[in-house]
Amino acid sequence: MINYLYKRLFLLLPTLFGIMCINFIIIQFSPGGPVELMLVKYNTLSTNETYQKNDFYRGKEGLNEDLLNEIKELYGFDKPLLTRFVSMIKSYAMFDFGESFYRKDKVIDIIKEKLPVSISLGIFSTILIYLISIPLGIKKAIKNGSRFDTISSIFIVFAYSIPSFLLAILFIILFCGGNYLSIFPLQGIVSEDFATLSLTSKILDYLWHIILPVICITIGGIATLSLLVKNSFLDELSKQYVLIAKTKGLNDRQVIFRHVFRNAMLLVIASFPSAILSMFFTGSLMIEIIFSLDGLGLLGYEAIINRDYPVIFASLYIFTLLGLIMGIISDIIYVLVDRRIDFEKRE
Repeated sequence: MINYLYKRLFLLLPTLFGIMCINFIIIQFSPGGPVELMLVKYNTLSTNETYQKNDFYRGKEGLNEDLLNEIKELYGFDKPLLTRFVSMIKSYAMFDFGESFYRKDKVIDIIKEKLPVSISLGIFSTILIYLISIPLGIKKAIKNGSRFDTISSIFIVFAYSIPSFLLAILFIILFCGGNYLSIFPLQGIVSEDFATLSLTSKILDYLWHIILPVICITIGGIATLSLLVKNSFLDELSKQYVLIAKTKGLNDRQVIFRHVFRNAMLLVIASFPSAILSMFFTGSLMIEIIFSLDGLGLLGYEAIINRDYPVIFASLYIFTLLGLIMGIISDIIYVLVDRRIDFEKRE
C-alpha cells in the first residue's frame, strides 16, 4: 500500500499540471475575455455602441492604440501566452494566486471569505444525507418488494425529480414572506445584529438561516445515496456467504451487521470524501444564488460571468488539487474498511 501511495503522490503533480494546462488553453481562447469586457464598458460609456468580440479595429470607436495597450497591460495580456502560463504555474506552486481583476483584493483572501458559507452548507447537508440515506437504504434492501419499499421508492423518485432550485423557490414563496408564511429569513447566512447576540442566540440564528438551503440540497442527495445503499446491500445479500451464515443459525440482523454491512458499505464509505468535495463546491451553486448566500459557488459563477481569470484559475487549481487528494484518501479508506483490498497486487 505504501508503494501505491508513493506512485499516486508522484502522479499528482503532473496530473494537476496537465489539467491546469488544458483549463488555461480553453479559457484563454474563449471569446470575450476581460480585455474585451473592459472595452465594451468603455465604448458603452463613451459612444453607447456595443463592442464586437475579437474585433480590435478601433476606427469606429475612436480608441487609440495606447489605450488598448494600457488595458492589455492592466490584465497582463501584453505578455506572450507561454510566459503568462509559466508565470501562473510558478505562482500557484507557492499558492500565490494574485489579485482579482475586479475586486482588487487577493484571490486567496476572497476564497477564505467565502469558504465558511460553502463549508456550512456542505457539512450539514452531507451529514443529513448519510444519516437518513443509510438506514433507509438498508431497510429498503431488507424489505425489497414490500409495500414500504414501493412507497418509499415513489417518494424518492419524486424527490429526485424536483430540481433543488425549484424547491428553493417554493420554500421562499411558502415560508419566507412570499404569499403565505414568514417564518424563515429570505437571504443571508446570519442576521444584521449577529455580532450583538449571545453565543446561544448566534447558534440558533445561524441554524435559522441555513435550514431551508440545507433541506434543498439534502433532498436530492438522499434519493441518490439511499438507492445506492439499497442496491449494494441487495447485491451482497444474494451472495453465497450470506446463505452459509444463515445455515449456521444467525438471524437476519446478525447476518446484515456482522457480515453484509462492511462489504455493502465499502462503496458508500469510500465515496464519502469525493461526496463532501462535490457538496461543498458544486452542489450548492443555485441554492447560494437563490438564497443570496455569498459562498464559493456564487463566487465561481460571478468570476466566470465577469471573466475574472485569477479567481477562475485559483478556484480550478484548488478544486482540482483537492479532488486528486480526495481520490487518494478514498483509496486509503477502501483499504481501512476492507483489508483484503490490495492495490499493489492489482497493479
